[in-house]
Order: sequence, then C-alpha cells, then structure tokens
Amino acid sequence: MNTTNDVLAIEERAINAWPALQTIMVGGWALRMSGGFTKRANSVNALSPRGSFDEVRIAAEAVFASNGLPTIFRISPLAPPEADIALEAQGYSHFDPSLFMTAPLEGILCASNAEIDLVPSVEWLDGFASANGVTGSMRQSHDAIVRAIALPAAFVTIRDGERPVGFGLGVLERGFVGLFDIVVVPEARGRGIGRELTRSIIFWVRSEGAEYAYLNVRSANKVALNLYFSLGFNEAYAYHYRIPPT
Repeated sequence: MNTTNDVLAIEERAINAWPALQTIMVGGWALRMSGGFTKRANSVNALSPRGSFDEVRIAAEAVFASNGLPTIFRISPLAPPEADIALEAQGYSHFDPSLFMTAPLEGILCASNAEIDLVPSVEWLDGFASANGVTGSMRQSHDAIVRAIALPAAFVTIRDGERPVGFGLGVLERGFVGLFDIVVVPEARGRGIGRELTRSIIFWVRSEGAEYAYLNVRSANKVALNLYFSLGFNEAYAYHYRIPPT
C-alpha cells in the first residue's frame, strides 16, 4: 500500500470506526479530542494537508490546551515530511512507532467460537475495561467512544466456562473491517484467545460482504505482530506519534 489514495482510504475508515468525541479541521488536519482516552482519539491527524504547518501546529496547540489536553501529533505517510522535522525542532519527542496492517479475508481461516453482539452490552464494556485497566474518567471516555460508533459493528466475547476472558470489536465500512480492542484478561493470555477473537470477527464480517481487514499494532508488540503475521496480515504502512516536551 504505497499510494496516497490507498493510505487515505484506510485512514478515513479508521477515523470513522473509532470516532473522536470532538473533531476540528484545520488546514486538512483533523484535531481529534476524546477526554484523553487513547492517542488515536486524542491527536492531530493529517488527511489532506495544505498550507503552512506552523499555522496548523499553533492552532492545534491552542485548541488542545483549551481542552486541557496535550497536543499529540500522529505522523502517518499523509503528513508532509516537514511536519515531522518541525515538530522535532519544537521539542516534540518521537513516540510509539506503530504499524497499520491489512489482509484479504479469503486468506484467513474464520471461526465462530465467540459470542457476537451488534450493540455493546454492559458486560462487554465492563469486561473490556477490567481486562485493559480502564478506570475513572478514561472509562467514561471509552464507553462514550464505543457508543458513538455509527457504522455496523460486532462486539465479541469469548468465555472460559461462564466467565468472559476475551473481548474484541470489529467495525465494517465499504468492504473493510477494522479490528479494535482485541484484549484478553491477564491470567488467560497465551492460550490463543486473541487468535480466536480475530477469527470470530472475520466469521461475522464475511457474511456482511467485506473483503479486507485492517488493524493497527505497536511495532514493539512482538507477540501481537507474530499473531497477525500468522493470520495473513502484512504491513501496509508505518506511523508514529510526536508528543510535546512538557
């Protein structure tokens, strides 16, 4: 996936799938704010950048400061090279290098070993929050983001007996399914539950006419990378964040 149009197609879907609670557009950059929960929903993202990046940076810093949030820039291939250079010159640190990965669904074995709901249940929200250590105001922001998803979605749960131990989210748009919030309770990790969550989402989305899947993963998360490579995912493009000096 090398062309700007290819990257933009994924970026648009990912932004739609995991909506920010507030979005402001400045010079072709989306300023996304959601109370501080997750960088992807609280960052400045290039879509169709134009004009002076310094103007974008100054405007973003003012908007994020007025909302009590640090100004975090997400630098994808859509961001002009001078943006990354300018942020480094301003003292912004390179942080959390990550990958977007894609796969054709026909190459992934699917399974139906999980419970699939089309709306988020209280149990799913509680289970995800507990497994991922999300509490307090961050929990409120997470639940608000999930409830703001306007596209067809599957909320997936895997149980060990009666106890839920794994949670996943798939969001469908224009032939692609985005995989989000794949999380397993700490004591059940290493048992293949993440794989089953992913395969169960693929099972759901195939019947909905999707042809491709995408996800994002930190470059340092070798366990997740090995899982997704083994399922047929490949790197589409890399991105990273720039976080402010204070």
